[in-house]
Amino acid sequence: MKLKPYLVRRARFAGARLLLVLILSLVLGGGGVTAQVLNDPVDVSQEFQKMEQVYFVGSRVKDFNPATGQGTLQWDRYLRSTTLSFNKIDVTLGKGRATEFPGTEYDQDPVLPFSISFVTPRTVRLRFTSRAEFPRDADSLMLVGTPPVDHTWKVEQTDKGVTYTSAYGQVRLIKDPWHVEFYDGAGRLLTRTQNVGDPATYFTPIPFSFVRRASDLSRLTAATFELQHDEKIFGCGESFTRLDKRGQKINAWTRDGMGVQNEFMYKPIPFFLSSNGYGMFVHTSAPVTFDFGKTYDQHNTIYAGDENLDIFVFLGQPKDILSEYTALTGRSPVPPLWSFGFWMSRITYKSEDEVRDVAARLREHRVPADVIHLDTGWFETDWRSNYQFSASRFRDPARMIADLKKQGFHISLWQYTYFTPKNELYKEIVSRGYEVKDQAGNLPFEDAVLDMSNPEAVKWYQGKLAALLKMGVGAIKVDFGEGAPVNGQYASGRTGWYEHNLYPLRYNKAVADITRETTGESIIWARSAWAGSQRYPLHWGGDAENTNSAMAAELRGGLSFGLSGFTYWSHDVGGFVQRAPRDLYRRWLAWGVLTSHTRAHGAPPREPWEYDEALTEDFRRALGLKYSLMPYIYAQAVDSSARGFPMLRALFFEYPEDPTSWTIDDEYVFGSSLLVAPLFESADSRRVYLPPGDWIDYQTGKVYAGARWHEITAGQIPVVLLVRDHSVIPHVRVAQSTADIDWKNVELRVFSTDDAAVAGLFALPQGGLQPLNLSGSPGGYALQGDPLRDRVKWQVTRFPSR
Repeated sequence: MKLKPYLVRRARFAGARLLLVLILSLVLGGGGVTAQVLNDPVDVSQEFQKMEQVYFVGSRVKDFNPATGQGTLQWDRYLRSTTLSFNKIDVTLGKGRATEFPGTEYDQDPVLPFSISFVTPRTVRLRFTSRAEFPRDADSLMLVGTPPVDHTWKVEQTDKGVTYTSAYGQVRLIKDPWHVEFYDGAGRLLTRTQNVGDPATYFTPIPFSFVRRASDLSRLTAATFELQHDEKIFGCGESFTRLDKRGQKINAWTRDGMGVQNEFMYKPIPFFLSSNGYGMFVHTSAPVTFDFGKTYDQHNTIYAGDENLDIFVFLGQPKDILSEYTALTGRSPVPPLWSFGFWMSRITYKSEDEVRDVAARLREHRVPADVIHLDTGWFETDWRSNYQFSASRFRDPARMIADLKKQGFHISLWQYTYFTPKNELYKEIVSRGYEVKDQAGNLPFEDAVLDMSNPEAVKWYQGKLAALLKMGVGAIKVDFGEGAPVNGQYASGRTGWYEHNLYPLRYNKAVADITRETTGESIIWARSAWAGSQRYPLHWGGDAENTNSAMAAELRGGLSFGLSGFTYWSHDVGGFVQRAPRDLYRRWLAWGVLTSHTRAHGAPPREPWEYDEALTEDFRRALGLKYSLMPYIYAQAVDSSARGFPMLRALFFEYPEDPTSWTIDDEYVFGSSLLVAPLFESADSRRVYLPPGDWIDYQTGKVYAGARWHEITAGQIPVVLLVRDHSVIPHVRVAQSTADIDWKNVELRVFSTDDAAVAGLFALPQGGLQPLNLSGSPGGYALQGDPLRDRVKWQVTRFPSR
């Protein structure tokens, strides 16, 4: 039968409309469908919204041995359903019935093992599994070893529960309905697990639970804890969003950040600390999604793409929490002294003549520098990482490196572990089976991605780097690493679901190990990271845009990274993407010299003399500040590494009792004594919040009272820099490289508003940390108990002078 023309038109219109609806649903996420492209972050929480999943909620303890901390927990079965009321559909959770067959073989409400153990008087470990047995313990690359067991916790038991108490807090296990509660030493509730009905609400938040996925019967876990109404959350790695993560959802998934003003992260870390006196580390390399009260304000839900849940809980103030966390996952060794000097770079020096020329000009213009970095252009073909200097553009790279070393320069080289088909190493890697494979045993990408879980592949790779390090190269840039195939099959026997996030840690370790083995120094320059990567310093903040907003976001990322266990961090001064605007470059440099490591890098030009003489003088002045402060910076590095502290510290890290300090994300304390407030716009002054106590302007000597806001004008160096009252800051005469610093003559500059005693720290290169204590009088200050008598000549000065 032939349709009439108007019916054909209607059919075509209806078909077009249906197609439009389908397209919009895909693009806009209608119907629960969202577009997913290669290496998009995994949001584990989405699996807990699906109607077809089976949910299991922790309900009551079936048995528990207080002496061993081991027991079993019943998980009640729940299913999704809908209700209709007042012209709306709500999705709820309700008790479910078993549908498995044969019914004799599967429990409706399974009883599964869990445990509570104690690592230290401040660290508690909670472990749950969604299977009948715990997996066998295996070595974890994220930990520095098997966590110790602490036996100092005292235990009390009643019919209703078990209470463990240490000098720093209390853990209460309530049996029915099941809860675990954490208290501080004064008996104040810190947080507690959340069950169905916590609290009574018409909404349906996700309780402490796991789901069995309908698609493959795998399990995913959700650990839900209570948030206090005014609680703030920090950490999660190098996150560029607002510093306080309360109200945010964070996907801990390594991803090329593509800048610093979005939610992607080069360095996600499944760790956070709370303003309420605790922190948590989720011990897994599977994807983790943190919902810090975004979906439901009272709940912090940790969604893990792992069928086993292993959470370490730390009790105390921020310094206590980071010390505990880094004792578990490792602390940063101190990088070599030269790495704290200035790194000169651009995209990209590509010949021996260019490298020698920039070295000569740095010295000619008296711009202090220690490192010249060669990015993607040192190979014969740009970006083709084959570990060979271009024979046509580098006459004798070994001699060039040796000559520059005599001038006080170290060479840093770029590379990565993605090998394109045109790279001559591609065939070798594939023929040896060193690449990550897909489920069919083929390549998952166009590139061959080196499998860092394969010991033979790592050995081969390290051999390529060792040849360069033996040539005299000082540092290897460990670029990328965020794109390991999630669908890949790895030599470890695991898929990319577990190896994707672990890849940066394996990558960092491989380069750091061969560098230390070859040169004896702990130094890499890495972009990606995972929990444990702090053992392999250092990392930089990725490809920032050249804007004021990006500069501010970069600082937030650095502070978050430091609050995630990383002592050292850097960033591309001026931003990366385009030529740095002159005013931005000048202000960004003044901030950059007051971070642990300082590198100018990005689209050319980056050399200040390519702008004008005035900017070159700005470079001399700002870098002169850094080099004169090198004794302070190095001593703070030694102290911070030993304690697991960041060198860039959010104000609350030093002032946890000051409420306003918890709200500041555009200032920081550099080490223990210097407060830095960068200029994030073209201006000579800015509003600065100062924590309690008096503060002295480093450049002008003006004194400001703390616990209040001030409008402060920057000095010649365009940054606000203040010193904590009663501090002594060691200085040296400015040198053109750290190799030329005169460590035998050190100025001890006293910053004090009265004649009270002052204190500070000092460390000679390769030497131990020494406390500096000076007593004051109307006649001046004197060093007490000279720690380095006959090795260092001290000159005590006072600023401002009286």
